[in-house]
Amino acid sequence: QVQIVESGGGLVQPGGSLRLSCAASGGIFRLYTMAWYRQAPGKQRELVAGITNIGTTNYAEPVKGRFTISRDNAKKMVYLQMNSLKPEDTAVYYCNAALGSTDSWGQGTQVTVSS
Repeated sequence: QVQIVESGGGLVQPGGSLRLSCAASGGIFRLYTMAWYRQAPGKQRELVAGITNIGTTNYAEPVKGRFTISRDNAKKMVYLQMNSLKPEDTAVYYCNAALGSTDSWGQGTQVTVSS
């Protein structure tokens, strides 16, 4: 089973950018579907973006055109480039790795968008 560590969160002003990183270890990374989720205070965790093992991507409507998910199988990394950030993007962002019935989560990284 793959282990995951996220990084790259922080405080950014509205309109700014951040890039989140997700480092994976263990498992056969290239086979996994990877995704970013987020959870804001008082809200349920929601899918932000996903990328399959063959590079097909999907995005939640609120982030389409602003966020980009990518992966580097050689480095076992997944990235989330977030542009034009809004206060409503404030949340803890989690990386997820899924393969068949297995499901792994990182500890999360806080993103705060505020002036």
